[in-house]
Amino acid sequence: MQRNTQQRDAIRKVLQGANRPLSAQELLEAAQRHIPDLGLATIYRTLSSLCSEGYLAPLELPGSAIRYEVANSKERCHFLCRTCNRMLKLPASLDSFPVRTPKGFLIERRELTLFGQCADCRKPALRPAKMRKPSARKPAARKVRSRTRN
Repeated sequence: MQRNTQQRDAIRKVLQGANRPLSAQELLEAAQRHIPDLGLATIYRTLSSLCSEGYLAPLELPGSAIRYEVANSKERCHFLCRTCNRMLKLPASLDSFPVRTPKGFLIERRELTLFGQCADCRKPALRPAKMRKPSARKPAARKVRSRTRN
């Protein structure tokens, strides 16, 4: 059993309040608001310990940093923005995604990650065309002269 420290308490508080999975770097930045001299090594040690205790669940996606969230469910639904790389927890149930398992197999947990663009990253694309800022001036059309040699 790990003893509770100020650092550990701050890390747990940030994870509970985040309501979304956080990477170690995101967790460090948020926890440093509570404890400014907190280091990344402490974050990784605490994450490892909290995962071993079953308090946290790691979320691993190919090509992305491991993220961590409070382990409170056997079903996890997320949305990953491909533009800003922010991950959000979805209030969805995987019951709406029926899965047939092969005979004799047992599902231990289910995860679903949807990929796309979050609302903040889509804002410029959502504005009507007449409200968009004009782009840089278009280059003037070049006049083409035909040259003929005699």
